[in-house]
Amino acid sequence: MVPAIEVAHVSHAFGARKALDDVSLSVPQGAFVALLGLNGAGKTTLFSLLTRLYDNVTGRIAIMGSDLRRRPTEALGRLGVVFQARTLDPDLTVLQNFTYHASLHGLSRAEGRHRAERLLARFSLADRLNDKVRSLSGGQARRVEIARSLLHDPRVVILDEPTVGLDIAARQDIVSLVRRLVDEDGLSVLWATHLFDEVRPADPIVLLHKGRVLARGTTPDLCAQAGEPSLAGAFRKITGTPTEEAA
Repeated sequence: MVPAIEVAHVSHAFGARKALDDVSLSVPQGAFVALLGLNGAGKTTLFSLLTRLYDNVTGRIAIMGSDLRRRPTEALGRLGVVFQARTLDPDLTVLQNFTYHASLHGLSRAEGRHRAERLLARFSLADRLNDKVRSLSGGQARRVEIARSLLHDPRVVILDEPTVGLDIAARQDIVSLVRRLVDEDGLSVLWATHLFDEVRPADPIVLLHKGRVLARGTTPDLCAQAGEPSLAGAFRKITGTPTEEAA
């Protein structure tokens, strides 16, 4: 099978500052891949390239085999996105947010409502359909955003620090929810995070630091490479990051 996401030799700069330096990574179909890096590692820049907010002028990016530069509509139609910044309109209801998003994907109002009801029921939010977004808790709003990213039935979803600003219980709920989508639906996920406890030992990891991929593999792979007993220790050893920065 072709990879769900393929990034090959991609670089990106803002003036003289290189945010990404020859980055390559692959997300297999049906996998949960952790893009692990501290703030400033280049995770959000990479997501901006994956979503065509920025244009990749070097290397190649493909979604489910569709080249993002040559066939952007086809590639983006297969991709669901959850950005780090909140993107719901707080003054609209949950349903209004969904139907607006549905229209952007060419879905009718009726079809948008039908899909919204189905997804929100699955995410235990059916009773909030007609509530304004501003009345939701942080964790509920994040679940709505994840559900909305699935509205057009993508096979690939990328999430940029989706648990930022949430308490521990809400973080665990979001991580578990996305992992169920991988296990039950075969969804392909690229999960950007700086939190070690969101990564399971068997998860493929891409360690991104200061715009460069420094390591790939599972937690045992990285621990063996660094000669450290924990993922946190391996991360610090590989990146040369002081303990207090990588806590």
